[in-house]
Amino acid sequence: MEYSLLIGGQRIAAANHAHVKNPSTGDVVGLMPLATPAQLDQAVDAAQIAFKSWSQTSDEARIDACRAVAEAISNHAEELATLLTQEQGKPMNGLGSRFEIGGALAWTRYTAELQLPVEILQDDNEGRVELHRKPIGVVGSITPWNWPVMIACWHIIPAIRAGNTVVIKPSPMTPLSTIRLVEIINEVLPAGVVNVVTGENAIGGLLSAHPGIAKMTFTGSTETGKKIMASAVETLKRLTLELGGNDAGIVLPDVDPRGIAEGLFWGAFINNGQTCAALKRLYVHDSIYDAVCEALADYAGKITVGDGMDEKSVLGPVQNEMQFNKVRELVEDARANGGRILTGGAPMERAGYFYPITLVADVTDGMRIVDEEQFGPALPIIRYSDVEEVIERANRNPAGLGGSVWSSDPEKAKRYALRLECGSVWINKHGAIQPNAPFGGVKSSGIGVEFGAEGLKEFTTIQTVLS
Repeated sequence: MEYSLLIGGQRIAAANHAHVKNPSTGDVVGLMPLATPAQLDQAVDAAQIAFKSWSQTSDEARIDACRAVAEAISNHAEELATLLTQEQGKPMNGLGSRFEIGGALAWTRYTAELQLPVEILQDDNEGRVELHRKPIGVVGSITPWNWPVMIACWHIIPAIRAGNTVVIKPSPMTPLSTIRLVEIINEVLPAGVVNVVTGENAIGGLLSAHPGIAKMTFTGSTETGKKIMASAVETLKRLTLELGGNDAGIVLPDVDPRGIAEGLFWGAFINNGQTCAALKRLYVHDSIYDAVCEALADYAGKITVGDGMDEKSVLGPVQNEMQFNKVRELVEDARANGGRILTGGAPMERAGYFYPITLVADVTDGMRIVDEEQFGPALPIIRYSDVEEVIERANRNPAGLGGSVWSSDPEKAKRYALRLECGSVWINKHGAIQPNAPFGGVKSSGIGVEFGAEGLKEFTTIQTVLS
């Protein structure tokens, strides 16, 4: 099936297309339209025209519109989940595609109800000072391949809730579910409020540098985030960048290894480890190291990895060849440098990009699998003996997205957690994001936050009125 761009409320055909393949089978799912620079200009123009009226709609009208978007997504939930599984690979069930569409709905519904009232900073006999928040303009959105529908909603919904319009460019690995999402959104929104252009990475570069884009919001790698930040210089675009992570989890010696095994596993392997804020470095105290390794390996042995369309599958394939090769390379490097493979450790002998759940013990800081973000089904488990030292080691990495501390004493865990240099930190869990909790990175993991009122503010400018 040939998909189309959606610009100004109209399906726009492309002269050229690229295959989008199912990572479980290699089969072609659909044909992605390759937008031209002229079509990108057309999309930005459509969004600018729509902004003139959309930015002037009442707050109540925008709330109702976002509610209508949620209802439309809900009506197409199973269709979106199926397309998502076919192009991304994640299973339909469990923490897979139906879970992702449910998350997209939850964020859309929550964000629809957010308010940014006028703030009265002063009101006395010397005068009145009001702080108003106003929409910025056309928002450019670039989304990744790991959670394409949910992250698209993270970008689109707060942008339109605040009165902006959007041009979104999804990953060329998983563009089809986003195209379909934008088609569904356009059933209930005015033409031009949300537009989608697709193509390879070059069209994303043109989007981020486009003079008609007032703000860029991006979720993806740190290296690409740096390029977007550089391209924003000429026009001083506003930026929200949620970039790569290398989240550390620290297990204190007072835990029950079997009691935390399930939480550790899903903190690391949700979406097959292809999550920015997944647990990617597990530091375990020497006194319980072997017991935690054994408990994790036992739990991993119960998980079925297979084709996402098979309802029995709990985890699916790695999404693409590049990431598949990166995971394999990091595991081989760890093995060559003394890492002990507890589970997995080699590609599965079947079609598709299937790599088994891989736990690697007896690794240390300085090894690639520890220092680099795996973004896949491989977890290094690192031994430590001194908690003060391990906090310093955890903070030494340039990434700063998330972190966690695991302990039978939550208050003690919180004291240590507050010393981790990361935007979000969890106690006895990892990666559990929610729409009312601001989420973003520090250091090389990004700029700005998403979610809740703080995330909504990122899509506004401040105007101070003095009278």
